Amino acid sequence: MLAEHGAVSENVALAMADGIRSRAGVGVGVAVTGIAGPTGGTPEKPVGTVAVAAMTSRATRSHVFRFSGEREQVKFQASQAALDMVRRMLVTS
Repeated sequence: MLAEHGAVSENVALAMADGIRSRAGVGVGVAVTGIAGPTGGTPEKPVGTVAVAAMTSRATRSHVFRFSGEREQVKFQASQAALDMVRRMLVTS
């Protein structure tokens, strides 16, 4: 999966969320993978590209975001996006 999609992808984030949910025996699995910078970006996946996934037994959501700012800002925005994704899943399920 890493070779086909790269570490920063919805597919990898979904696999991570599923893995943590099953291994930890919890109801919700959340995963974040991205390029927070200041280096590591490419033209296809620039700094600020973050894949977030959340999974429960009833629902699965994922999204690739393009955040701006310095490393700490990207990390903060990613954490907020992940928490909001989980919140929205729980509210609608």
